[in-house]
Amino acid sequence: MMVKRLISANTSEVLKMKAAELKQSIKASEGRVVLSEEVVTAEPVGEDITNAEVAAAFGADLILLNGMDVLNPMIMGLYPGEETLASAKPRHDGKIITDLQHLVGRPVGVNLEPIDTDADMLEDRLQIPEGRTASRKTLAELERLGFNFVVLTGNPGTGVTNDQIVKNIILAKEVFSGLVIAGKMHAAGVNEPLVSPEIVKEFIHAGADVILVPAVGTVPEFTDAELTEIVKIAHQAGALVMSTIGTSQESGSTSYIENVAIRNKVCGVDIQHIGDAGYGGLAPVENIFTISKTIRGQRHAISRMARSINR
Repeated sequence: MMVKRLISANTSEVLKMKAAELKQSIKASEGRVVLSEEVVTAEPVGEDITNAEVAAAFGADLILLNGMDVLNPMIMGLYPGEETLASAKPRHDGKIITDLQHLVGRPVGVNLEPIDTDADMLEDRLQIPEGRTASRKTLAELERLGFNFVVLTGNPGTGVTNDQIVKNIILAKEVFSGLVIAGKMHAAGVNEPLVSPEIVKEFIHAGADVILVPAVGTVPEFTDAELTEIVKIAHQAGALVMSTIGTSQESGSTSYIENVAIRNKVCGVDIQHIGDAGYGGLAPVENIFTISKTIRGQRHAISRMARSINR
């Protein structure tokens, strides 16, 4: 399969890509792809534009929506007059994601949470709407809405387990044609190992296209050597790996972002994720730019920022 690498691809090329083509395009970028996560229910940092547009402007190749109820979807700032939670309303016409893709020119994904009601919790469970949980119903809705990828993971305190992630990877491959990314950024409130070679193999066997892992430097006791081993297992099986800064450290110093970006690139990850824990549900824009510039240099960072979505 011959495709253009994602870091050099135009919008007209990217948004035509099917899952396998997008996966190959990411692989061809050799560890230089940036994914930015945004909270859709927060008042946007750009006031009357979406956080996704801001992230794309500062170098994100992939856009991940967090906190979206896919059964009652809304995105702050996407439509005029809907910049606050009080003024926004759910959009059921099936156009909300294609409208966002049109504005940002990037593949768009969403978090769904495979909650285990029997999980051994470390903290009080956070209750979330059905439309944010992973199920056959919500995964099928992603297909209707036109998402490019799904991330099966857990926000803090929701009770997501690795066993439930496996079950929902299988479901996703049955009803959703986009890329399936799966794994935990942190404990999500559950008393179990975050990640291990055995868990990674289960995810791959279930059909995951991309294995999600915490970035080295974000969770205690997860080392460079452990990540490198996981990357080798995934790559040998034809899967990709995404490192994630999902511990609020995305709002840390630019020197921290540089350090994490370099370490995880050395370990061989294909995508570097930066989370949403800044003001307005978006990482500080200077940190999105920093991770971009660090893993691919100024030439490619500027190209991604300046490339018109009309190309």
